Amino acid sequence: MKCRKFVTILLMLEYNTILSICKRVRIYMSGILNRPNKYIREKAVEYALKYVKNPNPYYRYFKTEGDGGGDCTNFVSQCLFYGGAPMDYKARWPWWYKGTGNSSRIDHAWSVSWAVAHSLYWCLKSRGKSDAYGLCGIETSDMDVLELGDIIQYEKSGGIIYHSAIITGFSTKSGKREPLITQHSIDAVNIPYFKPAASKAHFMKILVT
Repeated sequence: MKCRKFVTILLMLEYNTILSICKRVRIYMSGILNRPNKYIREKAVEYALKYVKNPNPYYRYFKTEGDGGGDCTNFVSQCLFYGGAPMDYKARWPWWYKGTGNSSRIDHAWSVSWAVAHSLYWCLKSRGKSDAYGLCGIETSDMDVLELGDIIQYEKSGGIIYHSAIITGFSTKSGKREPLITQHSIDAVNIPYFKPAASKAHFMKILVT
């Protein structure tokens, strides 16, 4: 009997600890999401819908080669930029694209975080945690706080982030609100966010400070 009572007390303590942690997380997220945000979500979505099927000729388009590469993160970065996220060339976590203003793209250059999904993921998270100026990302597990212009990044087995997409709509499934994404590689508009090949989907809130 004493043993059973002891186990019950332990379970109650663990439950209260979990509730306390969840409360602190909600308070933390509320504070972050209420910060002034210069990100113009409508502009980012407008850009995504305009160029998803006809890529902007003033940027390099990365073709998929074999089972790797692709233009998904380059496309998402363009959307973020046109939504008001400033390029950053000098920060600890740089994010930028350099072009000549013409469509030849011969001498274009870019940061790894601009075009590689795994690098963009860590760039956004690191900038968000450090309250960096400009583009920041806050990861959340709560789909209810997602908005148009936020992004979803996909992880495969082994922990590698391999794909990025931007949220351009929402649908209701079994009474639950779920995001629709627009993406490159493979180019698609307002498709369901779920990807069977991914081991995990990372929901990233976008902030521009």
